[in-house]
Amino acid sequence: MARGGRARAWASVIGVAVLAVSACTTAESTPAVGGGDTTGASSVSAASEAAPLGLALTPADKAAEVAPGEPVVVAATGGKLTDVKVTGQDGKVVAGALSADGASWRSTEALGYGKTYTTAATGQDSAGKTVSSTSTFTTAKPKRQTALSMNPLDGQKVGVGQPFAFYFDVAIADKAAVEKAIQVTATPAAEGAFYWFSDKEVHWRPKEYWKPGTTVVVDAAVYGKHFGNGFYGREDRKATVTIGDSVTALVDGATHQMTVTVNGTVARTIPVSLGKKAHETPVGTYVVMSEHTNYTMDSSTYGVPVDSAAGYRTKVAVASRMSNSGIFYHSAPWSVKDQGARNVSHGCINMSTENATWLQSISSKGDVIVVQNSGGPVLEPWDGLSVWQIPWETWKAGGKR
Repeated sequence: MARGGRARAWASVIGVAVLAVSACTTAESTPAVGGGDTTGASSVSAASEAAPLGLALTPADKAAEVAPGEPVVVAATGGKLTDVKVTGQDGKVVAGALSADGASWRSTEALGYGKTYTTAATGQDSAGKTVSSTSTFTTAKPKRQTALSMNPLDGQKVGVGQPFAFYFDVAIADKAAVEKAIQVTATPAAEGAFYWFSDKEVHWRPKEYWKPGTTVVVDAAVYGKHFGNGFYGREDRKATVTIGDSVTALVDGATHQMTVTVNGTVARTIPVSLGKKAHETPVGTYVVMSEHTNYTMDSSTYGVPVDSAAGYRTKVAVASRMSNSGIFYHSAPWSVKDQGARNVSHGCINMSTENATWLQSISSKGDVIVVQNSGGPVLEPWDGLSVWQIPWETWKAGGKR
């Protein structure tokens, strides 16, 4: 339904009362046993009134600026619906479904933008009397249709730390409408909440890491929904995502070791080298964003020119991105002698090609890497998918709503 200054479509109701009156009966006087006077007795007339039949049509007649993503609904009281048709200006009938008890009908097909529709409904009460009602309304013409991108995508398997990120191409004014339109359903169930990093970006994550084997279904039904300022959703998005094994890593800058745990069991301890002085690796909980092979590490991607003293452009066999600011774990054969002993990188986690290849082979995007004792600044929660940097109670508050 359109919001903020737009006409509201209220249900129109037509009621017809059906009155059923019972017939009167009379009992004749009979002599009393043993004689005596007779008396007459009569029954009292009784009447029962059936509930009136009413039809409620939403949107109501003459409603304008109706959000085409909202359903057309017809409800009957005091009887059942016998026929409902929603017809577009082109003569096409909109698909819909009648409830099992016949008391309501709901459209199952989205409407078009800037179109006129007519709803025609008929109901019948218990006495067989029928009532009909019609409603003609027009849908909104959007100022702009906003596209939605999301991560992860349908069919992907991800790690236990994976948040679900949604990106719009316009600033969203009505954030509550977005949260209502996007449904995230986990099996087994998991408590979760939305958090807005900006007017265009919102993430959903569970309270705790996902349980391995969880199936998550995302139904982003944004088409035709009004998100404020005349902006409406362009297209629905859906995804079914599976949570894989629990693969987590603890990286200690003091011991120069990474401890990798798979489903609660330590699988390997890897010698590493973190960021050197003035390039210390930020401390915090990272979520692996993407995985690459034969990847070119380029300092210019995070603002350091390749031809500067701190610049570089180096091709590596294995690299997995941990942040937007340029933090990766990657193969670094040139620093093997330093791995396990000292920190010499520009902020990334260096390890041997063999160890990097093994780690990437057992892991996936969404895995968790915790860095401690590096001497670096605290990892910013908006840097990549570092959502676990935000405490749950703060997260639940919703961010920049």
